[in-house]
Amino acid sequence: MSNRNAHTAGAFDIRNIIGLLLGIYGLIMLGMGIFGDPETEKTGGINANLWAGVILLVVGVGFMAWAKLKPVVVPEHFERDVEPGAPH
Repeated sequence: MSNRNAHTAGAFDIRNIIGLLLGIYGLIMLGMGIFGDPETEKTGGINANLWAGVILLVVGVGFMAWAKLKPVVVPEHFERDVEPGAPH
């Protein structure tokens, strides 16, 4: 990004929203995996909540990092495609 004054989408970037939601769900599942009943007899001997929480956290952090490293630049001015005779 060569223009230092360029505006970015910031918090409204969908990657930030997705990363935040995945992170929240990951924290909930991680907490359930650590403090809840692992129910390993139902999942073939693994703590599914723990591993799903870790994976969700990693993916959520990945989305947030992606949004930070490659931000969406919002143009200052843009032209509208207006049909002739259409109200403005």
